[in-house]
Amino acid sequence: MANTLDHVGLTVSDYGRAKAFYSAALQPLGIALVMELDKATTGGFEGAGFGRGKPDFWISAGTQTSPVHIAFAATSHAEVDAFYKAAMAAGAKDNGAPGLRPHYHKDYYGAFVLDPDGHNVEAVCHRPE
Repeated sequence: MANTLDHVGLTVSDYGRAKAFYSAALQPLGIALVMELDKATTGGFEGAGFGRGKPDFWISAGTQTSPVHIAFAATSHAEVDAFYKAAMAAGAKDNGAPGLRPHYHKDYYGAFVLDPDGHNVEAVCHRPE
C-alpha cells in the first residue's frame, strides 16, 4: 500500500538553523538530507529535502504564518526515544516526552518536540513493544 502523502514542506525563519536541527533530530529515524536546491537552479526556491532515499520532507526559507504538526514514522520505541534525545540536544523544546498515548490507541508510542520555529514535530511508533 502506498503512503498517503508524497511530500510535506515547512517554511522556516532561519534556513541554516533549521537544516542543522532536522539533520540532527531525524538521524535516529534513518532520515537524512537527500537533496538541496538553490535559488539559482530553481529560479527562486531554496530548500532542503530530507527522507529515506527520496526527499519527502522539505524545508524552505520564508515568512511563517503559523506552526504546523508533522509526525515521522519510527520503527520502534527505541527510535522514538532516540529522536527525542537528538531533537532536544539539537535545540528543541519539549512538547511531550516519549511514552504511550493510549488515548490515540493502545500501542501509540510517541514523542513531541517544538522545532526552532515552533512547529510541533513528532516521532511515532504504532507497534507494541
